[in-house]
Amino acid sequence: MDSPIDKYWQIRLTDVKDILESNNFEAYLAENAAAAKKLVLEEIIPKIGAKSISWGGSMTFAATGLYDALKKMKGMKYLDAYDKTISREEALERRRQALLVDLFITGTNAVTETGMLVNLDMVGNRVAALTFGPKSVIVLAGRNKIVPDLEEAMMRVKNFAAPANVMRLGMKTPCAKTSYCEECKSKDRICNSWAITEKSFPKGRIKIVLINEDLGL
Repeated sequence: MDSPIDKYWQIRLTDVKDILESNNFEAYLAENAAAAKKLVLEEIIPKIGAKSISWGGSMTFAATGLYDALKKMKGMKYLDAYDKTISREEALERRRQALLVDLFITGTNAVTETGMLVNLDMVGNRVAALTFGPKSVIVLAGRNKIVPDLEEAMMRVKNFAAPANVMRLGMKTPCAKTSYCEECKSKDRICNSWAITEKSFPKGRIKIVLINEDLGL
C-alpha cells in the first residue's frame, strides 16, 4: 500500500505533468529512480530513435543508473564530457560538441507548478542544450524540485541548490560558509547563466520525467 506521502506526491506530480503538457513539454511519471531508468531506456529512447547522446552534470541522472547503462547501449554513440580521465580542455570541447547530439539528458534545478523549468549554470552547457542544439532533451526531476512559482524557484536555486552544490564540490565561495547566496564575485561562482524555459519548442522536444522520489539537490 502506498504511504500517505507517496500518494500526496502522486497527486501533485500528476497535476504538474498536466500543466507541463499544456506548455508543449512531453511529460512522464516514474515511481522511483529505477522506474525512470527503465522508462528512458525502453520507451523514450526507442521512440526518439537517437543514435548519439550526451548529458549534463546531474546527481539525479547518476542516481538512476543511466550513466553506466547508456555507455553500454549497442549502436549508440555517446559523448562523455564528465570523464575524469580527460583534461579540462577536452571536457569543455566535448561539452561544445554535445550541443549537436540527437539526445541530451540533464537534471533541473526547479520545476514550477505553473509548468516552467528553471535552471542556473556555471559553464552554461546545460542551459544551452535545453534551449537549442540537441534534437531532443530528457529532463529528470525528482519530486523535491517542485516549487509553486518562478519566485520560489529562483529562491530555491540561489539559497539551497547552489550553496549545497558548492559544498558538495568543495568550491570556495561565500555561500559554502553561510549556506545562502551572497551575490559573490568569486572565481568559483557557479551562478552565471539563467534559463527559464516556459514552453518546449518544437512541441515535445523537451521530455520531462517526474520522479516520485527525492533526488539530487
